Amino acid sequence: MIVRHAAVMDLARIMGWLGERNFRDTVPATVEQLIEFHDPAYVEALQYADAAGRVEPGVRSRYNIGTLENPLFPGLFQRAAMTVGGSVLAAGLALEGHTAFHPSGGTHHGRRDRASGFCYFNDPVFAIRTFLANERERVLYVDLDAHHGDGVEIAFANEPRVTTVSVHEENRWPYSGAANSSRPGICNLPVPKGFNDSELDWLMRRAVLPLAGEWQPDALVLCCGADSLAGDPLSGMMLSNAALWDAVSGLLALGVPTVILGGGGYNPWTVTRYWAGMWARINGLPIPAILPPEAQALLADMESELVDEDDRDPLWLTSIADNGNPGTVRSAVKSVCEVAFAKARCGADYAGGAGHAVA
Repeated sequence: MIVRHAAVMDLARIMGWLGERNFRDTVPATVEQLIEFHDPAYVEALQYADAAGRVEPGVRSRYNIGTLENPLFPGLFQRAAMTVGGSVLAAGLALEGHTAFHPSGGTHHGRRDRASGFCYFNDPVFAIRTFLANERERVLYVDLDAHHGDGVEIAFANEPRVTTVSVHEENRWPYSGAANSSRPGICNLPVPKGFNDSELDWLMRRAVLPLAGEWQPDALVLCCGADSLAGDPLSGMMLSNAALWDAVSGLLALGVPTVILGGGGYNPWTVTRYWAGMWARINGLPIPAILPPEAQALLADMESELVDEDDRDPLWLTSIADNGNPGTVRSAVKSVCEVAFAKARCGADYAGGAGHAVA
């Protein structure tokens, strides 16, 4: 996963999109910072397992460390703490007037007291908490990853200053995020396989943006996992990167301090092109139809055991923007939109009714 983030930075630099003035180095979150949200015993257990290079059976069972889902690897604690440090920094930069992009963030499954879904700490939680600690009273979290943003939703389920929205594939791990949540301030939009660009646009116009307009957030955190793209091996969603860029642009139009995080993504070509193009898009930079030779060489050198060679689109090697994938807006999408939007509004306090890149 570290390789894909480096590739995003490399591609952006090759394209001339990323200079020193746009980049900030970060430092790992301290243990003191981490235990502001995470259980101290869990933080200590993760730190010890990393130092010892092994996980005792009781620790594995209690904290879900050292499993197939959350493997132990050298430097684990440093890497997880660095991700949190990046989100804290990103929120601070956003408060200074920047749009901050932290592509290695987005570990949205992490729980207070255990690891989950290759997420050891929950960096989106720390971005949101940084906003709240700086007198932001209405933080909107929007998750466009293929998997439900369960860890963030749980962390703020009883926090009236935070509204969470998650657009994710139905019947996919972690098998949560139903549209009929009874809790106010939670809007889950589980979508069927084959979810296309037209359907994303429908949900944005009919649910997400109206919800944001009514609630009037004063800060925004976005989780932009690349596993919702067509061609990702761990998702059945079929979005183009251009459709996702449009969705992010619509949210940026709210004009509030914003942190954009990465998330999942298991096809190195689609991940790299999506996130590098995201950086261009939020900076108003033109995206060429054909990449220069150095950029094409970078993409051609990538490999993946998860994506069969026959399934590799030649476009992934020569361009950044995908061809669009419009289609019919299915009744299942319209239905989930109506249910989730109505549930999210019910009882909530809406104003209308009651290292990382810096732009």
